[in-house]
Amino acid sequence: MRMITERAKSDPKSVIFAEADHLDVLKAAQIIYDDGIGKPILLGDKEIIKELMEELNFDADLPIIDPKSDEEKERRNKFAKIYWEKHQRNGVSLLDAQKWMRERNYFAAMMVNEGEADSLVSGYTRSYRSVAKPMIELIGMAKGVCRVSATNIMMTDRGPMFFSDTAFNINPTEQELIQIVRMTDRVMKIFGIDPHLAVLSYSNFGSADSKSANKGANAVAYIHENFPEINIDGEIQADFALSRTLRDEKFPFSKIHKKKVNGLIFPNLNSANISYKLLKSLNKIDSIGPIVMGLKKPAHILQLGCSVDEIVNMVCVAIVDAQENAKNNTDYFTTFGCK
Repeated sequence: MRMITERAKSDPKSVIFAEADHLDVLKAAQIIYDDGIGKPILLGDKEIIKELMEELNFDADLPIIDPKSDEEKERRNKFAKIYWEKHQRNGVSLLDAQKWMRERNYFAAMMVNEGEADSLVSGYTRSYRSVAKPMIELIGMAKGVCRVSATNIMMTDRGPMFFSDTAFNINPTEQELIQIVRMTDRVMKIFGIDPHLAVLSYSNFGSADSKSANKGANAVAYIHENFPEINIDGEIQADFALSRTLRDEKFPFSKIHKKKVNGLIFPNLNSANISYKLLKSLNKIDSIGPIVMGLKKPAHILQLGCSVDEIVNMVCVAIVDAQENAKNNTDYFTTFGCK
């Protein structure tokens, strides 16, 4: 996490805190500002934000925006018109668009879309799905991406472990699983980690013949053939994936032979989400995420009621994501196969 934080500090980007009228969110914004990690933009009720800033001795001249206020009417209408022009043939009226732009998540997403901010974080007070909806609708997927997905970084005794997909794809198809693998591999490399990935199953390398097990095996075979630079294998059971001794004894042919696996690709959302939350709750392990992968521009979603430290960690991730986005390097996604 220190490495990610230092990376963020090296080129601070602007971040919208879409729920800045909540104390913990504002505390996180204060840390980001005081430590020179990023440039906060505060969204919410202005009076409440100013009162909380006084309470925290947070003395900073930062943009404070209330999307519902009269002073934002012109910008709100501008955003509504842009959104309506893109979606008018999808049953969206101008009145609908104007109404939605009073909602801070829609307003924040449009600010990022229009280049008025580099990234955003939201979700402290709302369910993950309700926050994800405007992000996907307004910001959209990067060229070549069929479905967005998410990964969680679990801070374990064996080092950081990436769990994917923990938030979006209920039962990914073979093609979607391939995309989840590739996006996880890319995110790990962005954070300076050499990925060694395992596609999990109840089966080991064809020991069971089922739709679920075959899906994982076929996805791995495709990646081996088309993206040999990705170090991955499976389908494989979790204990074999995590134990080098077991794996090397039973499966010396594996591409992850003698490697310390640090990324787990789950066959479905149930298994991924349950696993990371069990690990987090039972072992008191810190988790960063779910980190959204595959959007055109950086927008990251907090877990409902998360801690100040978790918000700060996610903001650091959002800034690093914005740094990558500024490079305009979208070639990686264009080979995903979706048009």
